[in-house]
Amino acid sequence: MNLEDLYRLLRSEHVQAQGIVDTLEEPLLVLDQGGCVLTANRGFYETFRVGRDDTVGRSLFDLGNGQWDIPELRRLVGEIIPRSTAIVGYEVAANFPTIGPRTMLVSARRLVHPDNNSTSVLILFEDVTDRRRGDAQKDILLAETRHRMKNLLAIVRSLANQTDVEGRTAKEYRDSFLGRFQAVAEAETLALAGSAEADLSALVEQAMKSAGPERCRVVAGPQVRLKPRQVVPMSLILHELVTNAWKYGALSRTGGLVHLSWRTAEEKGKSLLHIDWREENGPPVTPPARSGFGSKLIDLSAVQGLRGAVELKYEATGLRVHITAPVEA
Repeated sequence: MNLEDLYRLLRSEHVQAQGIVDTLEEPLLVLDQGGCVLTANRGFYETFRVGRDDTVGRSLFDLGNGQWDIPELRRLVGEIIPRSTAIVGYEVAANFPTIGPRTMLVSARRLVHPDNNSTSVLILFEDVTDRRRGDAQKDILLAETRHRMKNLLAIVRSLANQTDVEGRTAKEYRDSFLGRFQAVAEAETLALAGSAEADLSALVEQAMKSAGPERCRVVAGPQVRLKPRQVVPMSLILHELVTNAWKYGALSRTGGLVHLSWRTAEEKGKSLLHIDWREENGPPVTPPARSGFGSKLIDLSAVQGLRGAVELKYEATGLRVHITAPVEA
């Protein structure tokens, strides 16, 4: 039953009109010319938790503790309705003492009685609080998705532009770029699967699976939930460490091992994450003559992405890396 159906029913003054109106779930009021309540349906009483004796015969704006004394509703009843035959979907947001903050769509229709030409106003309320909250959440999700896509494309563009081409075949460039791209894609998938955050142990497991448990010794620390913006940088760091270990480090030789552990500590009132990477039984390690994109990517990811720091030590026994990053609440 819509507003026009209600209008025709009430205008006819049918004996069953009140009974039919009471079957509606939507709150409904009928006001006289002075704004006083002539009648209300059961939906109104139940929705706003008020009684008939406290409603009928009183001004709409005096109901309850003045909960209906809303500027938008006063304007609707006092200015808009007298000049309009019907108003549909006028949005009113207010904090009602009995039910809390609510957003209502108010529809109104003038009722002119043929016998005495008197005028009353039929008002129908639709609670759209949950719908508006859902719409707002969808808007936030859409904005977050756009933001992530923009960041993802920027990362991919940077990887394509900065992956070294000098002295490489097309296949070597492709494999290097696609490896990093795959790390980014998997990190994004993991972040989205977790809705808002991702667990560090899941990223470690994902990055280290190519080495296998016989070549990679992981000492798991406490559970650390990474914020969405931290997931891709952390995944890129782990990917670079594993890739370099396969190409130049411990994993490039039979019997070579990598050790990974992490811990958290309170320092200067802040919770910090410490990650340690250590290689052994690999080829002799010496500092590179120039900094390649891999080491630059690790540094940028740690400093700018994680807002932390990284230290690389090229020791005779193997590469050692120490990463610190804040643990955000």
